[in-house]
Amino acid sequence: MSQYQIAVVVGSLRKDSFNHKMANALAKLAPTGFVFKHVQIGDLPLYNQDDDGNPSAAVQRLKADISASQGLLFLTPEYNRSIPGVLKNAIDHASRPYGQSAWAGKPAGVLGVSVGAIGTALAQQHLRNILAYLDVPTLGQPEAFIQAKDGLFDADGNIGEGSKKFLQGWMDLYVAWVKKHAAV
Repeated sequence: MSQYQIAVVVGSLRKDSFNHKMANALAKLAPTGFVFKHVQIGDLPLYNQDDDGNPSAAVQRLKADISASQGLLFLTPEYNRSIPGVLKNAIDHASRPYGQSAWAGKPAGVLGVSVGAIGTALAQQHLRNILAYLDVPTLGQPEAFIQAKDGLFDADGNIGEGSKKFLQGWMDLYVAWVKKHAAV
């Protein structure tokens, strides 16, 4: 496959989200042939199984964006030691109705940025548990628990020099993971 579309799912709706910034900066580290498309999750209704037979346009768009991708990139903040509700809501919508999950088989990478010293370690672990149930092969190493501090991003929104080597290595392994697991 010469081109890989990656569905980027950011679990934050905040305008100046560190995780949105990281998603944009990480995409710049990918090789030619990898295209990153941010999927919208902020306009999804709350998941209700009664709506499975007649999903909203926003849910249909989400599932179509995921289905069209060859890989997934999740960036999650940590809210109360877990993933944000908006992210869980999106995961639930795209996994339903039962047996029609858009996530199944899509290779994924998980990381997150937080002001806390342990980054988003607990949120990432919860997300990995969910993805394992949904049959999403998820890159296990290296884990990336990123603390938001001065120098993480440069003035142009790129990865700062202090983190660039690690995150380039992460991206290189993620690219290999997607190529290994993506349906051709």
